[in-house]
Amino acid sequence: MGDGGADAGAGGGTGAAKRAVLAGLRWSSLRLRLVVVFGAVALTAAVSASGIAYWLNREAVLTRTQEATLKDFKQEMQNRAAELPLRPNQTDLRTTAAQMTGDNAGYSVLLLGERDRGKPIVAASDPDTFTLDDVPKSLQNAVNDRQRVTSANKYQYHVFWQRTERGDTPYLVAGTRIIGGGPTGYLFKSLDQERADLNSLAWSLGIATAVALIGSALLAQAAATTVLRPVQRLGEAARQLGEGQFETRLRVSGTDELADLSRTFNSAAESLQKKVADMSAREESSRRFVADMSHELRTPLTALTAVTEVLEDEADSLDPMIAPAVTLVVSETRRLNVLVENLMEVTRFDAGTARLVLDDVDVADQLTACIDARAWLDAVDLDAERGIMARLDPRRLDVIMANLIGNALKHGGSPVRVAVRTEGDTLVVEVRDHGPGIPEEVLPHVFDRFYKASASRPRSEGSGLGLSIAMENAHIHGGDITAANVPDGGAMFVLRLPRDGGEDPERDPDTRRDGPTGGEPGRRSERREGGDAS
Repeated sequence: MGDGGADAGAGGGTGAAKRAVLAGLRWSSLRLRLVVVFGAVALTAAVSASGIAYWLNREAVLTRTQEATLKDFKQEMQNRAAELPLRPNQTDLRTTAAQMTGDNAGYSVLLLGERDRGKPIVAASDPDTFTLDDVPKSLQNAVNDRQRVTSANKYQYHVFWQRTERGDTPYLVAGTRIIGGGPTGYLFKSLDQERADLNSLAWSLGIATAVALIGSALLAQAAATTVLRPVQRLGEAARQLGEGQFETRLRVSGTDELADLSRTFNSAAESLQKKVADMSAREESSRRFVADMSHELRTPLTALTAVTEVLEDEADSLDPMIAPAVTLVVSETRRLNVLVENLMEVTRFDAGTARLVLDDVDVADQLTACIDARAWLDAVDLDAERGIMARLDPRRLDVIMANLIGNALKHGGSPVRVAVRTEGDTLVVEVRDHGPGIPEEVLPHVFDRFYKASASRPRSEGSGLGLSIAMENAHIHGGDITAANVPDGGAMFVLRLPRDGGEDPERDPDTRRDGPTGGEPGRRSERREGGDAS
């Protein structure tokens, strides 16, 4: 019997965690993603470390127990079983087996001998615990296999072992036999205590993993707070900048990437503030220039208007060679007068000084007066029931309708239909013509200032401000105007105004009531020309 490669024998294999942390919980949240990533990394590391530690400790515990047991078993076989006679009796075998396990060896022994050739006898230290049936056949075959003695193998028999289970309890089973004749011995040791120790280790490692996961979540929360607080301040500053608070700046501290980002933001905000200030100054200068120019033009225009009215009254008595020039002067003077009035109105809107003078108005009466004042009764079909009341500024409603109807007459086609209805608390006025409609590429620009649909007619009776002024007047009421083409031909403009006047503006005692700005002059004329329209 010898050590040899016993442990490499037939049965040598083995089996077996800002406000609150959850505020704004969504996958797009950077905080949540940081916590998840930290947790995943910590969980992976903890599970890997725990798994390796468990595997190493398991092998160490089992190997230490196994080697100590096998060494003691082999020593007992040499000291006691080898002393038995070649043909022992059962009493001798039982006594020897009991002696081999008598000193708290912690395992059971079974000895197998021959009373006579071919007549085996078996004796166990504890027959109720260990019998020959508990020894796997593969292990018995390995133990009984006599090997050739060579320079690499000095012994005919070796110690072979195998781990097995009986019920739910793991056992170590080993066996060897005496060289030169004698009994065969088998060892049967319970590994239940070792399994309990390994289970305790597994629970400890599991608790350590859970603690590591919770710790990583707390560390992730702390890291996220440290990283996200400057980002949140940057986001808030960007929102304030977007709302027009150009003096917004970030406090810069440190030398890291976030500090560099804050410096870049401050530099961009300072540059933007300077550019906006320069643009505002230039825009204010432009507004003041237009307002001053329009105001200064009114005095000479008043004189020119008076002269042209005299010339118009005397047109029939003028020399036929001079009459066309007089007619042209009269027409252009009126056009210039309308343009100056429109520019002044636009200036008031841009400066924020335009005010509403609200009154309860019968919409049908107001529209009839607007159409009649411009001699459009024969060209406009008005569909409006009397009694539809709305609180609005009569002068500004006249300006809106004069421009919409005038635009339809000038660029659309008769008949022009004006329909009035209500939708809840909203007044809806539709102005439809029967012309060719508005080109699709023009629709987005019909309310732009100085925009004219035809580039081939850069000089027309309109100034390109009429529809823009109509839209501004609708907006100051809290309403809107939309333009679209009608499927069966023509264009339709739809005016929507709140019937209650929207937000009650401050009454401006200086608000003028001097006729319809932006439309035709407020006197009856037989000319079928619309208001100043784009």
